[in-house]
Amino acid sequence: MSGNITHGACGSINQNFTHNFLPAVFISVFVVGTLSNIWGLRSVYSSWNNIGNINIFMLNLGVADLLYLSTLPFLVNYYARNSDWQFGQPFCKVTRFCFNLNLYGSIGFLTCISIYRYLGIVHPMRVMGKISSRRSLAICALVWTLVIIQIIPDMLFEKNDQKLPNACFDTTSNNLTRDYLPYSIGWTVTGFALPLVIILVCYGHIVVVLAKKANVNPLLKRRCLKLVVFLVILFSVCFIPYHVFRNVNLKTRILKQEGICHHSFDDVYIAHQVGRCLACLNSAINPLIYIVGNDDFITKLQHFSQSLQLSLPDLTGAVICRKPMEADADSPASVPIR
Repeated sequence: MSGNITHGACGSINQNFTHNFLPAVFISVFVVGTLSNIWGLRSVYSSWNNIGNINIFMLNLGVADLLYLSTLPFLVNYYARNSDWQFGQPFCKVTRFCFNLNLYGSIGFLTCISIYRYLGIVHPMRVMGKISSRRSLAICALVWTLVIIQIIPDMLFEKNDQKLPNACFDTTSNNLTRDYLPYSIGWTVTGFALPLVIILVCYGHIVVVLAKKANVNPLLKRRCLKLVVFLVILFSVCFIPYHVFRNVNLKTRILKQEGICHHSFDDVYIAHQVGRCLACLNSAINPLIYIVGNDDFITKLQHFSQSLQLSLPDLTGAVICRKPMEADADSPASVPIR
């Protein structure tokens, strides 16, 4: 590896991948995410009288998703025009603010959902009657406050530089990367790593409890375990690559300013762009959490499954009774005598 490192002026990164890849992804996410979030919010509204505490978090998730999705047409225009921002630097910062608000708001609310699931399954008697909608709303306000506090410093960093006055960087300009990297690492720890640890601990304990309880329905147990695995994988795929490669890409930018170059820096840049797309997919996938986290939906699905199972014997009997009649029509006794 060291033999491939060179010192001197580094060449600019080829951004053709970004300009060709991101617009297509953003358009797809905008269409799918808008439709799925409208459906999710409509489902929450339709069951508002019976709304549960988790649904309150889902409502906030949907609002954050739609706020970010509304900025995607401007980003599509930006990358389709080869990174030429036409809407002014203040709105550029607002656009990046909405992305971060959605990203870390989603992480925060998914963490709250995990904690509520943990308390409901592992300590149901302790929390019975103690978790009210008012407290859930207060927790939502706290999540928004903490997320905004973490995002405000990002708004203070410039999103363009003298060489690229019409740029809209997702992090900051090259001359500020040394200051931005420590902030980004701290942001990663508080906004992502700590919630991830909480989620893993909650779901890990849920798995242990479900595995030990003998009185739990085996089918329900398998569904819960599959749900835990699905949510952990979903969380990891959407957020881990973005946070890892955001910081690694910032480090490579600092090294290039010091005249240290390596051919893998281009690969790091591409990986960072892919990580951004995976994080962007979060806004389209979040409504799926409504399905797997909504008790009313699961109950209706179980009732439908039971009704279908009860109707199958009648349907099968009707088919069996009909087959001999069809056979009699073709039998010799039914052929008219000529």
